[in-house]
Amino acid sequence: MLSLTIMAITFGVVFLAELPDKTALAGLMLGTRYRASYVFAGVAAAFVVHVALAVAAGSVLTLLPQRLVQAFVGVLFLTGAAMLLLKKDDDEDEKIKAPADQSFWKVSGAGFMLILVAEFGDLTQIMTANLAARYDDPLSVGLGAVLALWAVAGIGILGGRTLMKYVPLRLITKVAAALMLALAGFSLYEAVSG
Repeated sequence: MLSLTIMAITFGVVFLAELPDKTALAGLMLGTRYRASYVFAGVAAAFVVHVALAVAAGSVLTLLPQRLVQAFVGVLFLTGAAMLLLKKDDDEDEKIKAPADQSFWKVSGAGFMLILVAEFGDLTQIMTANLAARYDDPLSVGLGAVLALWAVAGIGILGGRTLMKYVPLRLITKVAAALMLALAGFSLYEAVSG
């Protein structure tokens, strides 16, 4: 059964963690060069693949003893928060090979491959696996994560620079890290209190 609460939690965690990431920048760069709907189709398909892999990995974790899973998830959330807080604000000026052909398949294929390679093993993929293990609700976690990633991609493709003028990237990063710290504390508390 679908849980709107778990979907909302997953959406919030994944959205905030992904917003300061390279995906929004990559989407923005592709979106300024090509038809936005073509770019989004490729990016969206790649995120479905990533979330499916993450949810599968998280579901495997649920086979372990619950206290061990909660401790593991707590440590991974702490690691994710640390990664966000310690992340350098480097200028990610990645080169995107532009397809010469502007057809749907070429443009969406470029977006798909870019995200598939760039996001594999990314923080949000790890966080999605953690949430799948924590809540043991693959459908709710999967839908929440996919919708969050699609939202970030859409924002990036349609106008990430405008958003960043009004909402500082550091603030988004700090809010995401605080949310992950709270989830880490809750998971570790459950692991200890059993």
